[in-house]
Amino acid sequence: MRPHWLLALIAAIVLPGIFVAWMIWGGYEPNLPQSTFQADGPVGKLQKDLFWIIFWSATVIFVVIEGIFVYAIFRFPRRPNQPIPPQTHGHQTLEIGWTIAPAIVLAVVAVPTVSALWQIYNVPEEKAGLAIEVRAHQWWWEFKYPNQGVVTANEVHMPVGTRVHFTLHSDDVIHSFWIPKLGGKLDVIPNHSNVIWLQGDEPGEYYGQCAEFCGEAHAFMRFRAVVDTQADFDKWVAAQKAPASAAATGAATTGEALFMGKGACTACHTVAGTNAKGVIGPNLTHVGSRTTIAAGIMPNDHENLVKWLSDPGGIKPGNKMATVIGKSIKLTPDEVGALATYVQGLK
Repeated sequence: MRPHWLLALIAAIVLPGIFVAWMIWGGYEPNLPQSTFQADGPVGKLQKDLFWIIFWSATVIFVVIEGIFVYAIFRFPRRPNQPIPPQTHGHQTLEIGWTIAPAIVLAVVAVPTVSALWQIYNVPEEKAGLAIEVRAHQWWWEFKYPNQGVVTANEVHMPVGTRVHFTLHSDDVIHSFWIPKLGGKLDVIPNHSNVIWLQGDEPGEYYGQCAEFCGEAHAFMRFRAVVDTQADFDKWVAAQKAPASAAATGAATTGEALFMGKGACTACHTVAGTNAKGVIGPNLTHVGSRTTIAAGIMPNDHENLVKWLSDPGGIKPGNKMATVIGKSIKLTPDEVGALATYVQGLK
């Protein structure tokens, strides 16, 4: 094989592979909210390490096979009037080699894969961590802390460095629970409970997502996982266990009357310490303390609350609230503003 063809082969196969690996693994790692390459916690890191084992195994196979293929193309081209070369049938050394080589590759991939699956799905005892019951709805998430007596929605808090045992239930169709940087994902199936454990080793906010198509608003079924220091988590639990403390003056008073009366919000939502005890929609007892609304798709501020209360169907098609607001219940812009003030004050 001529030297320039050898250089071309290296340039065509090896260099692109090195460049891609550098972009993904070493030199370029985008800071994206749902990037699994920026894993945190033992489950996420274990899955990332397993990915690289499989990636590099596949890369080696690609370079070797494609290298032989390209070499053969340039080394043995068919020339005019060239007779068919002698045909060889049966080559014991070659046959043994191409039987052993795939077996080695499969072992390299299979052993860490089985080990990782065992560690991920062998859920540790709950007494060593925190138990959270997750209930998926079309299209929002409910989180219940049975040992703390706390119920919240679309925002789950976890103490740093603590194993969290999630028991997953679905109220309607199949969903999938996924926090990309922490690990997962696991299907949430009607009439069946699945269990997964995750752990955050660095305080911060992590994006969660339903990863199984579940209907019209599937793409808008998001949530936030907040990893707190132990002290901040304890403060959060204490605040969540307290009754709602909305302002009782001005627009908030008008908004509270609308919430309990004309707005018919009590038919679907709960606000602890009030007559609102609905269970169809998210628990709103401390909704004002959450960072987002509408299952993680909008920042929680007054402007967005007004938009949401004015047109929930336009923002999140198919949700149950859209069949009420603007159809069976008509609210004026002033009433919507007052209602938003009351809801935002529930902290």
